[in-house]
Amino acid sequence: MLYDTDKGDSGMNKYEALKEYFGHDSFRSGQEELIDRVLAGEDVLGIMPTGAGKSMCYQIPALVSDGITIVVSPLISLMKDQVSALVQSGVRAAYLNSSLTARQRALVRRNILEGIYKIVYVSPERLTTEGFAELAARIDISLIAVDEAHCVSQWGQDFRPSYLKIREFTDSLPQRPPICALTATATAEVRSDIVKMLGLRTPHTVVTGFDRENLYFGVRRPKDKFDELLDILKENPDACTIIYCSTRKNVEEVCMRLVSLGYPATRYHAGLEDDERHESQDDFLYDRCRIMVATNAFGMGIDKSNVTLVVHYNMPKNIESYYQEAGRAGRDGSESKCILLYGGRDVQTIRYFIDNPEENAELTEEMREFVKKRDLERLNAMVMYCTTGGCLREYILRYFGERPPARCGNCSNCEEDIQTEDVSEAAQMIVSCVYRIERRGRGCGKVLISEIMHGSDNQRIKSLGFDTLPTFGLLSNMTLNRIREIIDLLLSMGYLNINSERYNIVETTDTSMGLLKEKPALSIVDHKRKKQPARVNQPKDSDLFEQLKALRIKKAVEAGVPAYVIFTDASLRDMATKVPVTDEEFLEVSGVGAAKLKKYGEAFMNCIKAYLTGKK
Repeated sequence: MLYDTDKGDSGMNKYEALKEYFGHDSFRSGQEELIDRVLAGEDVLGIMPTGAGKSMCYQIPALVSDGITIVVSPLISLMKDQVSALVQSGVRAAYLNSSLTARQRALVRRNILEGIYKIVYVSPERLTTEGFAELAARIDISLIAVDEAHCVSQWGQDFRPSYLKIREFTDSLPQRPPICALTATATAEVRSDIVKMLGLRTPHTVVTGFDRENLYFGVRRPKDKFDELLDILKENPDACTIIYCSTRKNVEEVCMRLVSLGYPATRYHAGLEDDERHESQDDFLYDRCRIMVATNAFGMGIDKSNVTLVVHYNMPKNIESYYQEAGRAGRDGSESKCILLYGGRDVQTIRYFIDNPEENAELTEEMREFVKKRDLERLNAMVMYCTTGGCLREYILRYFGERPPARCGNCSNCEEDIQTEDVSEAAQMIVSCVYRIERRGRGCGKVLISEIMHGSDNQRIKSLGFDTLPTFGLLSNMTLNRIREIIDLLLSMGYLNINSERYNIVETTDTSMGLLKEKPALSIVDHKRKKQPARVNQPKDSDLFEQLKALRIKKAVEAGVPAYVIFTDASLRDMATKVPVTDEEFLEVSGVGAAKLKKYGEAFMNCIKAYLTGKK
């Protein structure tokens, strides 16, 4: 095993490999520490936010070490993208998965045995197949990297049983190499599970921090979500965008309406045929459509670096899922926006799925109750994020165990005029009203309850005798909309529940009496937007930037890869600023290494020269 100052069969040390293949002069926070420990033969666990360069932590050791690095990756699309990016950078890499034909798999295996590749990506399911296990026993494996390592934890947000095969594979090897486990989001509980389930040996753990300073976080509570979405898209007219919806129905509806208005949108969800789903994904990855409307089936492993806007049309089920999905914006370090559209109905949808989970024979009744309780706690934390009057970034980072400043200056709560209204007494009155309606053997929906509390002159209320309730008209000084917002707050916090099997009537819960007896403080936050975040990331010369983007698309089509694999937007911005016209100057552009200079340097420098000549 090599130490960081040694040179493997590439003849390079870690700094030379970083510059030669990836065009960078220095490592980011946490990268070098993990690389050094891996090269010293130790197991490592890296918790680094999306866009922090986790893959470099195994790619550099792979390049400077003898032997082959095996990377366990959860998705075919992720393997394909990462291998394409590595090949464009001059790295010998391949993947083995079900997308290959038998003939292609045979060729990859032969090349592995001949030592042609430095990095090979495989799915966890393939690890323990007889053919791969036999192959692995015959080669020199210098490192095993586990990407998206939180998938091994059944307490994580993306548990995949196939990840449990990884330890079986590593234990079967004649000589176990070091293991590098990496993930973007993991609570202390999930980290502990990763170590245990992968069998890591006293791993060196690096947590670089969860903050993504380039991301703007916003929460909006619109009357009409689609109208608000259109406003956001108009505010960001050129942004490469992901719009997340909680259901397939919402995906279809939102995408159809956007397309009908002329937006270049496509859709992705598990209900589509495989061919259509792959076509939609490619349309987005190859910049044929700049807007992707999707469920969370689209996301993990999507390595598209130029996404600058992520909109959550519906609230996710927990903070872990939200931060991972929002983190798909700004992967190349560009200033980007993450905006969540919050509505009380989202909470009820998630609660329904928590109360009616998919059957899982592996879970005991006791474990099912534990999972339900855990999911409800995570949902409450997500609702609190959407309704807090404090800094949104501070809330997220504190959730993951950090102690950030109280205000970040780059979220909607920091930039808007926040007004808080105490609704504790009104909330108690509403719960009391629901309780009294139940005592009469009846039930009502949100609309009727709000009208009862408002004291509306409604014939139905009179016919049912609800105008004789002691709570009738107690909130006549409030608008119906405000009363419904308080009902939504009570529903989101579990003090009330909607019974979908009884025509969506509102019911009391086990915690309702606690609200009436303990009288906790409840408040509603009102946002008054004072300004829009300034448009960011305008290159020094936007005309040259657009010309470079057009050339990048042309080269991407010729190479059959997504445009960002040729150069990221960040590299093009740096190019537009530095205007390099010699090989030496081109190598100074961020993300340009020797391989990309050789492949694309002449074409891009000619574009720059032509532009400069035209300006004279």
